Amino acid sequence: MDRIFTVEEARALMPALLERAGEFVSMRGDLAELAQDLRERGASRLGGLPEAKAFEARLEEILGWFGAHGVEVKGIAPLLLDFPSELDGVPVRLCWLEGDRDLGWYHREDLGFAGRRPLRRA
Repeated sequence: MDRIFTVEEARALMPALLERAGEFVSMRGDLAELAQDLRERGASRLGGLPEAKAFEARLEEILGWFGAHGVEVKGIAPLLLDFPSELDGVPVRLCWLEGDRDLGWYHREDLGFAGRRPLRRA
């Protein structure tokens, strides 16, 4: 059974989520630069193939952390995360997008990102 978050539970997870999301975004950029440098020049200030593999492994580990905590990964560039929830008896996803500093959006489960709306403050 998938976890269903209350708004409060999802917001309580935000400090840990933001820490891992920040690491993910930074490492994703490093991996992109390293891979491009290796393709174009065969070398990079960020290392070589072993470092690329280490970046990939850490990125997968972070994605696994989200999943282990019941958070759905909807995209990685930009990082888009959903918390399964329910508002007023309607299945929704509390929606966090890379760059957001807190959890302030939701969308109905059946609408996806296009149906994104501001989350009421309690």
